[in-house]
Amino acid sequence: MRNIQKYFISSSIAMAASVMLMAVVHAGEKMVVAADVGFAPHVMAKPGGGVEGYNVDMIEEIGKRLGVEFEIVDVEWSGIFAGLNAKKYDFIMAPTTVTPERAKKMLFMEGYLDSEMVFLIKESAAHIASEAQLKGKTVAVNKGNIYDKWLTEHQDKLNLTIERYGKNADAILAVQSGRADAYLASGSASGWAAQQNPLLKTSLVVRTGRYFSAPFRLEDVELRNRIERVVECMKLDGFFSKLHEKWFASPAGAGSTMVTVEAGYGAPGIEGHVATFHRPDCG
Repeated sequence: MRNIQKYFISSSIAMAASVMLMAVVHAGEKMVVAADVGFAPHVMAKPGGGVEGYNVDMIEEIGKRLGVEFEIVDVEWSGIFAGLNAKKYDFIMAPTTVTPERAKKMLFMEGYLDSEMVFLIKESAAHIASEAQLKGKTVAVNKGNIYDKWLTEHQDKLNLTIERYGKNADAILAVQSGRADAYLASGSASGWAAQQNPLLKTSLVVRTGRYFSAPFRLEDVELRNRIERVVECMKLDGFFSKLHEKWFASPAGAGSTMVTVEAGYGAPGIEGHVATFHRPDCG
């Protein structure tokens, strides 16, 4: 794993939190979280230093409500899970798609953002209307993520050439420069790239019904539960809806992951989910 860059987010005045919450996360505590900086619009480096993005705003709000200072470390996606299990950070704040396979090795909280797969192509290129129209194309992707897995599973059937990159920005650049016909990522990442670059546009959408979550180590059940309670309150008081409006220029849809509080702790139907009833304590 390459050298890890560090960024700090300090909460201002700690907001009130329940006694149960503070039993695991204490006001004034420092915690370390991992992100793949450059995965826009979730975590991006600012020209003057520091980071910004959807997930940065999210983790900053969690820190404010807990009275915790978060240190963000930049880790390439291909090594981010290994770093978690090696205890180099407390949990992963980078958007992580929940899958049954991943849930065998990590503990997920409930989701906070829906995640569909969306192809990004040049503005001048013909729209890709179906999977069949991907045949013979070269597709760029961030190495080791869920989109890389989808491409690998469809590689033989569609005769795909897969170009893998350590950083999201490099994969997008491959499309701009003509080294790749398309780039595959989440709707949020592809949509953001298209908004920022008039030479690019979104194309084929692959509906998955999946969503982003934050993974913890399997043994860190109490920490997962405490963070999830804060996230639930952020859903209930409209924080995530406002966040969606800010970064994606549209409100969170009714019934979407961004506004739905799930029963119990964790991702429903996935290993690690605990059905125990609890009532969000939002102070």
